[in-house]
Amino acid sequence: MNNTQHKPLRLALIGMSGAGKTFWARKLALAGHRAVSCDDRIEECLRPHLVTGGYGGINGVAAWMGWPDSSRYASREAHYLEEEIAGLRETLNELETHPARGVVLDTTGSVIYAGDRLLRRLQAQMTLVYLSASAEEEQLLIERYLSDPKPVLWRGAFQPRPGEAALETVRRCYPALIAARRQSYEALAHVVIPISHLRDAALNAAGFLALIERELERRR
Repeated sequence: MNNTQHKPLRLALIGMSGAGKTFWARKLALAGHRAVSCDDRIEECLRPHLVTGGYGGINGVAAWMGWPDSSRYASREAHYLEEEIAGLRETLNELETHPARGVVLDTTGSVIYAGDRLLRRLQAQMTLVYLSASAEEEQLLIERYLSDPKPVLWRGAFQPRPGEAALETVRRCYPALIAARRQSYEALAHVVIPISHLRDAALNAAGFLALIERELERRR
C-alpha cells in the first residue's frame, strides 16, 4: 500500500452500497487524510436536475433516477454513470499530475462500470480495497436497499417476470446483481477485507490501515 513515509496514502474503497465505504472514508478523514466522496460529487453535478424535481441528498438522487421499471430510469442511469466517470477521470488526472497528493476515494457501488481503461488507471494510481459482505450480510444490504434506497445501476440485471411487482423483481434480482458485482470487485481489488473483520468498535483509522497492510503483505 502506498502509505509509507515516501508515498502519499492513495486508497479507493470499493464494494456494494451499505458495505461501509463511506463510514471508513469518514474515519480516515477525521484522522487527517484527505477523502473524496464520489456520491457527493455526482449529487453536486446532478443538482440542477434534482432541484427541478424537488429532490436532495443521495436518497434524492435515487428518487430522481426512479425505480428500475420506470420509463425514465435508463436515461437517468446513463446520466448518473456519465457523471461518475467524469469524476473518476478528474481525480485520476489530479493524481497523475501531482504525485505527492494523496486521497481516500469513497467510490460508488457502480465504479466497476467505468470502463476498462479508466479502471486500469485507478489500479495504477491507488490501492483498491474491496469491503466484502458474507451471504448473511448481503441479505441485510438487500433489505437496506428496499427500505432506504440509494442509487443503484442495474445495467440490465432487473428482469421482471410477467405479472411480477417491481418490488418483488428487485428482491429476486438483487442477489444476482450482487453476485455479478462480487466477481468484478474481486478482480479489480488489490486486497479484500471482509466486513466481519471491521466490526470491532475499537477499530480506528490506524487499525483499519494496518489491517489492509497486513492483508497486502499476505498477498505478496
